[in-house]
Amino acid sequence: MKTYQSKELMRLLKEDGWYLNRVRGSHHQFKHSNKKGLVTIQHPVKDLSGFIVNSIFKQAGWK
Repeated sequence: MKTYQSKELMRLLKEDGWYLNRVRGSHHQFKHSNKKGLVTIQHPVKDLSGFIVNSIFKQAGWK
């Protein structure tokens, strides 16, 4: 799986309708008006591993 920077994933989430709900330290939590749950992204991170990217995609409902 392709590695992503945290800012790239944050941009993709915002384009899909997710909005920043809260920030706790370096963890940004996004919420969606129609989808359940939260998506948490650690920011700033240059290269998120494939395992973490896969988890974020599942949380966002993209997989």
